[in-house]
Amino acid sequence: MVAASPFRASIIIVNYNGGDLIQSAIDHLKAQTLKPLEVLVVDNASTDGSADRLDLSGLNGARLMRMDDNLGFAGGNNVAAKVAVGDWLILLNPDTEPHADWLETLADAAQRYPDVTQFASAQFDAEDPDRLDGTGDCYSVFGFPWRGGFGAKASDLPEEGECFSPCGATAMIRKDIFLGADGFDESFFCYCEDVDLGYRLRLAGERCIFVPRAIVRHHGSAITGLRSDFTVRQGTRNRLTTYLKNTPLLLLIASMPGHILLTLYLYLSALGKPRAKSIRRGLAEAFGRFGDTMKARSKVQREKKLSSWQISRAMHWSPITLSRRRPHVWRARPYPAPGTRLSGGK
Repeated sequence: MVAASPFRASIIIVNYNGGDLIQSAIDHLKAQTLKPLEVLVVDNASTDGSADRLDLSGLNGARLMRMDDNLGFAGGNNVAAKVAVGDWLILLNPDTEPHADWLETLADAAQRYPDVTQFASAQFDAEDPDRLDGTGDCYSVFGFPWRGGFGAKASDLPEEGECFSPCGATAMIRKDIFLGADGFDESFFCYCEDVDLGYRLRLAGERCIFVPRAIVRHHGSAITGLRSDFTVRQGTRNRLTTYLKNTPLLLLIASMPGHILLTLYLYLSALGKPRAKSIRRGLAEAFGRFGDTMKARSKVQREKKLSSWQISRAMHWSPITLSRRRPHVWRARPYPAPGTRLSGGK
């Protein structure tokens, strides 16, 4: 009997003005029952002193990487991924608090699913532990992502199974797969870059497993603000870019009317509120870089291995499920091995 390979994980935390939250995240990593191979803290030119007072002592393999400029969540993770020495990259937000057995539980899942290259953790609201914060990212066939189970009762936590992609706040991705996909699209800066990467990896035939026993408490949007102009504008811009860039042609044509109607609904429901302007700005920015998006789309569609029908099976068709942010986790099913080109439509 061949012994299992050791679990070699590099944890990456991208910090920007994380205040005292990032030290709490580090302290929770120090308490892990299974120690990471290394912890890379990327500081995106913080101005609040959070990097200066960070205490990494007692955490072997931990180091601070100071950036001269704010590279965003996408760029910061990409920089660390290129120098990470682990076989697995685990992305952890600075406003998270993982349970002591979190890393050990993810390592167990990786061993039980040797053909899977992405894993999602169970995120709970740090302020209200009776509420879920996320059960992996979900994707509507109409081009709208959501964090599964956000705001739902903790009792609604799904069983272990497959989800569309991991939330970037607690994602675990095999390093060779991450780098092979060129990591995050840095033009996104932050918001939806995790969905964009998950979409591209799905198209390449990769899968993601949601692990309900890998528990992390999350102070969601504690740093950028849940409804700030920055959050709404970036989210709107990057959501549309993700949809146009990755969706196969037949599915794009079929879903476009629904996408337009849902976008119009979001905008009309925001009229008279500050976020209406943020939505307009986000849409304008998305169309302003339409040419670059189409160039990126050409590469994605040329390299994809799944057809419109095949990728739609990992999406949800119900607008009600989307509006209520329900979890979308299904029983893991056999899947073609990564690298196998699949037949099917466009």
